Amino acid sequence: MNSTINNLSMDSPFSSRFLAWMKERFPLISHGILIVSYYSSNQFLAEVLTRPDERLLYTLGSLLGAITLLCIFFHLRVFDEHKDFQEDCRHYPDRVLQRGLISLKHLKIAGVIAIILELVCAACWMPTGKPAALVAVLVTLGFSLLILKEFFVARWLKEHFLIYAMSHMMIMPLIAMVVFSFTTGEYFWNAPGWFWLYAFVGFFVTLNWEISRKIRSPDQEIEGVDSYTQILGVRGAAHAVLVVRVIDTVLVAVVGWHLNASGWFYVALIGLFCVCLTGYFKYLKDNNAKNAKRMETYAGMYIIAFDLILAFELIRSHGVAFQWWH
Repeated sequence: MNSTINNLSMDSPFSSRFLAWMKERFPLISHGILIVSYYSSNQFLAEVLTRPDERLLYTLGSLLGAITLLCIFFHLRVFDEHKDFQEDCRHYPDRVLQRGLISLKHLKIAGVIAIILELVCAACWMPTGKPAALVAVLVTLGFSLLILKEFFVARWLKEHFLIYAMSHMMIMPLIAMVVFSFTTGEYFWNAPGWFWLYAFVGFFVTLNWEISRKIRSPDQEIEGVDSYTQILGVRGAAHAVLVVRVIDTVLVAVVGWHLNASGWFYVALIGLFCVCLTGYFKYLKDNNAKNAKRMETYAGMYIIAFDLILAFELIRSHGVAFQWWH
């Protein structure tokens, strides 16, 4: 991919330049896998909590909701590209955007299109006659605009790196509520407490990934670019990942307990935790660049795998069918 990007110039077709930016900053395959796992687990949980005796259903609303989530994650990336542009120009001049192969204006147009698609999909899906999905999307959009503006305290947040990350990750429970409203047709404030609990699992698991991806080996540190190893130290950053992952795992296990999950569910959950634990020990033993990258890889794997574990458990216990006209 790097060689392809390096061969691009302003004379290259715009589609090639934009796709290069996508591959670099918003790879569709990995985001698609993430959305399928994330949407399925949250949808199935919403269905089981609100109509426990019925079969799980993939409907047209599932497709529209998944498209909406893809657009939300895309416009969040566009927002990040805008708010971090100057710093990225200083520290990452070889990126597609920083090289001028595409512009912030191009991304702004793409972001607006994504937001319009979110609103159209949400407005078109009202199985109960209530604009519940649209309300959830509007609330999430509003919070994303606060993120874009750094909650109007940008300087203070930059000085408090962990609070900065946590404030941004608070959008994850709202995204879960978008899934709830698409699934049930009900307003998100009517979501059961157990669904809210799982929504905050999304917050912690994303925070886990956020910390993991900003763990560096000593030779990778860049002056002026914050990392958790700079702030917390090598062991402190690794311990932070472990603590957050323990919280994730315990919360998912508690949700499973409420759902009377089978033994295999806990075996799979513990197995996943142990696999990810190997990355933690390898990094502590030798904090080189390869092991630092493993911390991010394991965190990304955990995000997808724990959602799939819950989704498969709910499919096992309730069954699933496709009913696009629902």
